[in-house]
Amino acid sequence: MRTPCDEAVIRSGNIASPCIENARPWILAATIIGSSMAFIDSTVVNVALPALQNSFHATVVDVQWVVESYGLLLAALILVGGSLGDLFGRRMMFLLGVTIFAAASMGCGLASNIHQLIITRSIQGIGAALLVPGSLAIISASFDEKGRGQAIGTWSGFTAITTAVGPLLGGWLVEHASWRWVFFINLPLAAIVVAITIWRVPESRGTAGSSIDWLGALIVTLGLGGLVFGLIESANHGWRSPLVLATLIGGCASLSLFGFVEARATSPMVPLTLFASSTFSGANLLTLFLYSAIGIFFFLFPMNLIQVQRYSATAAGGAVLPLILLIFLLSRWSGGLVARYGPRPPLIIGPLVVSLGFVLFALPSIGGSYWTVFFPAVIVLGFGMAITVAPLTTVVMNSVSSDRVGAASGINNAVARVAGVLAIAVFGIVMLSTFGSRLNRNLAPLSLPSEVLEAVQSNKIRLAALPVPAGLSDTEKSAVQQAIHEAFVFGFRIVLLACAGLSIASSAVAWITIPRRPSESASLIDHGGR
Repeated sequence: MRTPCDEAVIRSGNIASPCIENARPWILAATIIGSSMAFIDSTVVNVALPALQNSFHATVVDVQWVVESYGLLLAALILVGGSLGDLFGRRMMFLLGVTIFAAASMGCGLASNIHQLIITRSIQGIGAALLVPGSLAIISASFDEKGRGQAIGTWSGFTAITTAVGPLLGGWLVEHASWRWVFFINLPLAAIVVAITIWRVPESRGTAGSSIDWLGALIVTLGLGGLVFGLIESANHGWRSPLVLATLIGGCASLSLFGFVEARATSPMVPLTLFASSTFSGANLLTLFLYSAIGIFFFLFPMNLIQVQRYSATAAGGAVLPLILLIFLLSRWSGGLVARYGPRPPLIIGPLVVSLGFVLFALPSIGGSYWTVFFPAVIVLGFGMAITVAPLTTVVMNSVSSDRVGAASGINNAVARVAGVLAIAVFGIVMLSTFGSRLNRNLAPLSLPSEVLEAVQSNKIRLAALPVPAGLSDTEKSAVQQAIHEAFVFGFRIVLLACAGLSIASSAVAWITIPRRPSESASLIDHGGR
């Protein structure tokens, strides 16, 4: 799913050089395809994770890093990427981001082991941190107020469609070609973007005198990296490991230092004065809770479908298609709710509906038709997010003065990305712990040989991809496989119920922090506000 405030970033930007009429379709084409590469990559890779596990015999920690290495650098550097475009040229940074992203995509597709894949995914994240804000800034700079609304609507519509189709296409490629084509597909798209950008997109820059908060970027990257590393690697090394303890302490210390540095920086990447607004702080806390739940859901759900429910990769990619389409189709209706009732009621009700969706996802066991087992949950979750996203963007836009809207939107966008990164690290621990304890309980009545139990225990970090040990009868193999699947479903339920709790917490934050008076401005919502 796209993060909130993408359209807000576009609308709040400064007009630099309005494009001529016949250049507008080309500018939109370049920015839509460029943005879509990053949006699609975030969702398609999740569908490919089970295939990656099988190909490299990887643990769940390994595939966590495949997702986290990309998301961590994107989240930490996306604000810097926007500043670099203002300083050195938005088109230049956009082209650089697309080129890095494409080169890293080739590296991902050619990776011969999981560690190479993780490294190249990190480089992909750096490229995305340049191309995502670059694409939004180019639209802001190229369209005047009259044409910007239509440009936002076109960009939003096409990127929503490509984001929705992405998992389905990725699943088809995994099933009928190879997981490597999930990355190779970026190469022709990147070539098209580069050609159009060089040919038709004008260069633009931000206001003179802007600077880059390099120290802040370094500290937040080290802080998030240390925290995520310690959390994820605790599964391999244990909580008492000096490496785990050192990285956790170092990460927390760096994040604490980040606030100190930003308070004294002349051009901070995160202006802390914005958080003096309780509404802005509440909107970001709501975003952190809600998008944490969404982040871990999209990480685990494809594994459940493919490895436990035995869906094909194509079917797993299509399973969430109704959710994304529902958010897009109801975005204008959701904007109408904001115009009529203000953002507070939707931000209270929407996350509660989302929590109900997570509860419905937690109910099924193994087997059953998609239409009766998962489809109702998909619809409820999509409906809840559709109610929530436009009001959230509106609150962020209205919680600060007009000259700080761009910074506020960028921060909220980054918070949503950080939420997904932290959720996968934290709830990965919960999933491993509950899976392991439930698996032990399931295997106890089977009276298996000690060497079989040891083999299972040594591989439980692979979750549902755990191989059944050799030397068992067909009946025993079936029982062990059933025990593995039931243990995964149990862990999945626990995590999904925690996601429901986070969604309820989001609703509570809205109840406490969002003003009761109707929003004074609903200018964002006529195009969905996302």
